[in-house]
Amino acid sequence: MKTSSTILGILGAAAAGAFIGVLFAPDKGSNTRKKIKDKSKDYGDNIKTKFDGIVSTITSNGKDIIEEGKSKLNQVKDDFNTIKDEAKTVKTNY
Repeated sequence: MKTSSTILGILGAAAAGAFIGVLFAPDKGSNTRKKIKDKSKDYGDNIKTKFDGIVSTITSNGKDIIEEGKSKLNQVKDDFNTIKDEAKTVKTNY
């Protein structure tokens, strides 16, 4: 999560810097508003792409973790059944 927070912080700082730069640029108000709108859309699309990548990574890792958990659970069940069968054998022989 720390990497994603860093990336979002950098993107936010870059967006703020670009916004301030456009505000202080000597240009007509309509041109400045258009630039702000265009840059906002670009940054929004960029953040959405990064967010989708993070979600995809989390989803992929989550599926791997679930599969590994199922495998471990099945192994524990098998071990338990083996021990249970051995205990029954000991009980009947005793």
